Amino acid sequence: MTDLAAHTLERIAAALERLAPPPPPSADPLAHPAYLWRAGVLHAARGFAPVPVSLLQGLDRQRDALVANLERLADGHAAQDVLLWGARGTGKSALVKAAVAAVQEERPGRLALVSVDALDSLPDLFAMLEPVDRAFAIFIDDLGFDGASEARTLRSLLDGGAEARPAHVRLLVTSNRRHLLPRDLAEQDSAINPRDVVDDQLALSDRFGLSLGFHTLDQDGYLAIVAAYAERYGLPFDGAEAINWATRRGSRSGRVAWQYVVDLAGRMGRSL
Repeated sequence: MTDLAAHTLERIAAALERLAPPPPPSADPLAHPAYLWRAGVLHAARGFAPVPVSLLQGLDRQRDALVANLERLADGHAAQDVLLWGARGTGKSALVKAAVAAVQEERPGRLALVSVDALDSLPDLFAMLEPVDRAFAIFIDDLGFDGASEARTLRSLLDGGAEARPAHVRLLVTSNRRHLLPRDLAEQDSAINPRDVVDDQLALSDRFGLSLGFHTLDQDGYLAIVAAYAERYGLPFDGAEAINWATRRGSRSGRVAWQYVVDLAGRMGRSL
């Protein structure tokens, strides 16, 4: 290679590096209560401040089971991977964050939440966290699959695959469906026998040692959630108005209750 060609290649390489700078360094995994795992980098979550777990009404059984499991994880004891399944807006994601925060308050520095949005990046995350002297709850929110192969990938990760998953790392997964089944089997990747697809994904849900169901609320349950939020923020509310709010949205859920309280506070010139 001539000197001119070598010089040209060096200039091209330098230009490419400027166009695609290296990723930023990962945040200190011991320093923050919550993180985001994105593109192979651990980012500190800004403003991690979940609602107090006591505000989540009608979820006593789920709360107690999840908090107890997270306490065992934080204490270095055996703990389960957790599947939280059920109707949308029923408090699955809110409970995950609130339960982690509750354990962090009782056991400072011993547990962190890591939110993940790409299954194929989990092995790299496990490798990064393996030597860290801290427990981690890996949060995968609103899980769904476009194909059976993705379900098999997660199943392998839950089983440990070729490498054992760190004992201080456990998964918290939310889904609208108990068995993580696609709504339309016809969308699966041309399975010869659709029953095989079902069996694959039932086998996946069985990998979670703790499965917690969340169900739609009745009117009294919905109003109890509104009342708890309103009391915390000192907001007077009209039950009939709160019911009408839910009726117009076609849903009674913790999410709708919170949206009503936000609207109420805004109309009263208050912040939350």
